[in-house]
Amino acid sequence: MRFIADEGALAVVEKLNKAGFESYIAGGSVRDLIMGKTPHDYDIATAARPQDVKRIFSRTVDTGIKHGTITVIYNKTGYEVTTFRHEGAYNDSRHPSEVSFITDPREDCLRRDFTINAMLYDPGSGVKDFFGGMGDINDRIIRCVGDPEKRFTEDALRMLRAVRFKAVLNFSIEPDTERAIRKYAVLIKKVSSERILGELNKILLSEHPDYVRDLHRLGLLKFIIPQLERCFGEPQKNKYHIYDVGEHIMQTVKNTPPDLILRWAALLHDTGKPCCPSTDANGTIHFYGHHRESRRIALDVLHRLHIDSASIRDIALLVENHDYRVEPTYTAVKRMMAKTGGELFEKLLLLQKADNMAKNPEHLPDKLRRINAALDIYKNVIAQNQPYKLSDLVVNGSDLMKIGYKQGREIGDTLKVLLDEVIINPELNTRSRLIHRAVELKRKRFR
Repeated sequence: MRFIADEGALAVVEKLNKAGFESYIAGGSVRDLIMGKTPHDYDIATAARPQDVKRIFSRTVDTGIKHGTITVIYNKTGYEVTTFRHEGAYNDSRHPSEVSFITDPREDCLRRDFTINAMLYDPGSGVKDFFGGMGDINDRIIRCVGDPEKRFTEDALRMLRAVRFKAVLNFSIEPDTERAIRKYAVLIKKVSSERILGELNKILLSEHPDYVRDLHRLGLLKFIIPQLERCFGEPQKNKYHIYDVGEHIMQTVKNTPPDLILRWAALLHDTGKPCCPSTDANGTIHFYGHHRESRRIALDVLHRLHIDSASIRDIALLVENHDYRVEPTYTAVKRMMAKTGGELFEKLLLLQKADNMAKNPEHLPDKLRRINAALDIYKNVIAQNQPYKLSDLVVNGSDLMKIGYKQGREIGDTLKVLLDEVIINPELNTRSRLIHRAVELKRKRFR
């Protein structure tokens, strides 16, 4: 079997082989080639020791020399070259606690997580498949190499990776692997937040982001995002909903475009509901104030997972306003745009659309008409460059100070009044009119 592999990766493998060291393209890149996909990057496994690799290639970087990994720079591209090795259990970082170098490629594949990632390839000998990876690709199965309990106790992140590969490849997890995940799910608590976040992001950006549901089903979610775990089984007895809170969230995530900010907001938008249910005299369940509670939970989850501060701000803003009814008028749309910013406002409407698509379809047409009308107005505002934020005003704080305003809150409050009036009537956004209006507002304060 021959593949159209990256020329640079093949050249590195060939050079190592010519130097007398058995070498292959390895891991997920082989899986992608077998499946007819273009690998994002190429890993190379070799019998050469790190010092041999550094001797053979003129440009290298010691990215993980202690664990046998050297990055070879070839044609301005980096290729990770790793010596065949045995590994001890992983610590909380990305590396095993101890490593011993070996020369047997089969033994090297034995340390890998899943059969579909445990194959080797070079053009001369073709694919080396020691553990049935090609059969599992054909059957669309995720199966551990060897004993799944051993694989997961070596590195608990592999349990989360199993769900990630299921979501990305749309495969199923074979029963023994699932049983081992359920048995050892608690070990995920030992894995660093950064590594967990990396896998969650890949699940959320896949074509099946609702497979987060499997984290609940396999017992992992309660150790990763317990606030989301509590949503499964939480009833929503009212005319607008047909799912419990957890499944509603999964359907919402599924209906969002593949944008990480948007999908995190969808994942967390209703996590506050289990904290604030109330039942009226008719037996209808309400969740008053759940948007505020969901925002609080979102901030806790996102900070704990060490997501960057800009993303946290945007996700929290979307979660807080996901239930806000934006009327399809220019004034209402621009006022919300002033609060969120232009790009985030569009994401808010997309979140609201996905949220309503995950509810009772009987009420969907009216909801979509309103949201789509607001979206059309938003697009017109952007296309026509209509003012909607403070920086769009043709006057600023310095201009107000020149007509007697004192630096501080007085200027900020006045600019907000001017902006609100310009949002209603964009024609007011001229220097002469705004200065005149600012003088009027100042006079009123002293009456």
